[in-house]
Amino acid sequence: MSENQSRCGFIAIVGRPNVGKSTLLNRILGQKLAITSRKPQTTRHRMLGIHTEADTQYVFVDTPGLHNSKGRALNDYMNKEATDSLRDVDAIIFVIDRLRWTEDDEAVLKLVQRTKTPVVVAINKVERLENKNEVFPYIEELQTKGEFADIVPISALQGTQVESLLTAIEKHIPESPHFFEDDQITDKSSRFLASEIVREKVTRQLGDELPYQMTVEIESFTDKGNVLDIHAVILVERDGQKRIVVGKQGSRIKLIGQEARLDMERLFDRKIMLHTFVKVRSGWSDDARALKSLGYDSD
Repeated sequence: MSENQSRCGFIAIVGRPNVGKSTLLNRILGQKLAITSRKPQTTRHRMLGIHTEADTQYVFVDTPGLHNSKGRALNDYMNKEATDSLRDVDAIIFVIDRLRWTEDDEAVLKLVQRTKTPVVVAINKVERLENKNEVFPYIEELQTKGEFADIVPISALQGTQVESLLTAIEKHIPESPHFFEDDQITDKSSRFLASEIVREKVTRQLGDELPYQMTVEIESFTDKGNVLDIHAVILVERDGQKRIVVGKQGSRIKLIGQEARLDMERLFDRKIMLHTFVKVRSGWSDDARALKSLGYDSD
């Protein structure tokens, strides 16, 4: 490669639900972009995270977790988003959770092996291993499962070995002009990022009570100079779910709004006036047309 030749490549981050893909993306970017929670399948949309170091631009594609359950339109949408992300990428980061190999991991492995794209395995959450040396025989075991360009143990949460992961990926980045401005971090709109922040706060507040059929729609996003005025609607499918989200005397919806506003002010570096509401829209998560109107559109 010629000296000072710019490089740019697309890297898909894939794995089963809840292995830390979004946490890894946020760590690489050095700021919170993708929403995270302990709830599986928090990520529902493909999102580009753009990281530029000197002459090299990494364009990461954060994907929903791949899983075997099908049938609902929302499940099918998320699986399609994840599999479509493997098209025309230069490398794949296959994230797994420590030494836990499941049927869903096996399904992801079969999918990525069909692409003929270089695959770097990231063994995530190693900070939780009582005996860190256990990872070395596991790496040997993984090498028997398929052809991998590299296998890197990491902690996305603590940042351990993430630079080594980038070094492993850099080998597969082709010579190319940068596709995005060097200071750009995502392809998503501010409106989209605002809706994701609210959805994260709902997910974190409700935990196991969270209605799976929940999403967030931004009804208005108005720039008033020093202030962004945002109206966010939390959509659920039943009245009982609405009561859960609102909470006793509105306590939950108030806390969701407060936490979301603080995150938005950090992300947008502006004062935020956030208005949150909860509405019932029956059947939205199993209606392809409703999903499309809410931004769940793979086309």
